[in-house]
This record gives sequence, C-alpha cells and structure tokens, in this order.
Amino acid sequence: MSPTDAERAWTRVGPDRTAYAGFVRVVQRTLRLPDGREAVWDMLDTPASVAVLPLTPDGDVVCVRQFRPGPGRVVLSLPGGLVDDGEDVAAAAERELREETGYAAGSVEVVGSTMPNNGTHPRYAAVARDCVLTHDQDLDELEDCEPVVLSLTELRTELRSGRMAATEQTYLALDHLGLL
Repeated sequence: MSPTDAERAWTRVGPDRTAYAGFVRVVQRTLRLPDGREAVWDMLDTPASVAVLPLTPDGDVVCVRQFRPGPGRVVLSLPGGLVDDGEDVAAAAERELREETGYAAGSVEVVGSTMPNNGTHPRYAAVARDCVLTHDQDLDELEDCEPVVLSLTELRTELRSGRMAATEQTYLALDHLGLL
C-alpha cells in the first residue's frame, strides 16, 4: 500500500536560519523526514512576485526587454515584480505594469501561481485587459526596461523559443485565456 501525502510529509524542525542576506535572502531550513532523519535545505526567501500579461484593446501584448543577471543577457519578459508586504496581488500587478511600461489597465485578474521547489513564496500570474499607454515609465533605481508590443503569435513564438523570462507565468496566463 502506498503511503499517503501526510505520511510522506517532512516536518519543519525549529526556525529558519539566515545563511545569506543580499539582493535575495537564503535561509537554511531543517526538516525531519518520515523515517526520522533530519536534513538542512537552502531555501530562497524572496517575497511573492507577480508577472502580468497585458492585453491592449487590439489584442496585442505589452512586454519588456531588460538585462537579467541570471541569464547574463537582455531578455523579453512580462512586466512584473515583487508584491509588497500587505499589498493585494492584483494591485501589485497593476502598479508594476504602470511603472515598467507606462500602460494602465482597464482590469486586472490574478489567474494562477507557481511555487518554486526551493522557494518560500509564490510567483503569481495576472492578466490585464484594455491596456493603454497613459504616461511615462516610472522605473526603480536599478531597472532599465524597454516596453515592446507583440502580437499573440509573436509572443507564443518567443515563449516557445526558450529565450523569454517569466515563462511559467506567461504559460499560466495564456492557458487561462485559452490562447496557447
């Protein structure tokens, strides 16, 4: 007989310990396995984040091109960023869209989330509809985003190429809209 999920669950032992605190925070978490062994896991303790798929009234998608240190190159991505403590996820999506692109949304809907295997907070996906350019960008100190408007066909091509960032959120948003 197979064990249940509850029987497979690992139990947290004590509080997390900060291993590194820089742009991201790494915590060490001690967990007890079902057989009684204990293991220490490094976890990325970053705040929740949101990526928003912004649709214009014509059905095009507003993306951003920006340098990302992980891949070490300029990548195409959905606008998005961190959800501030106590901030509504849809409000964060709308704020990040305005700041990074200058576009305002007629409506914003949070459509799903993913949970990284070694992370402590979710990554949300949102869809913004009726997005129109209303003002200049309002970028953070270390942001350098170039807004790019793509057709859905162009977005799907870029997504499938493996060159995009925020791929999980992009797929969640397109799946929610029935546009994969």
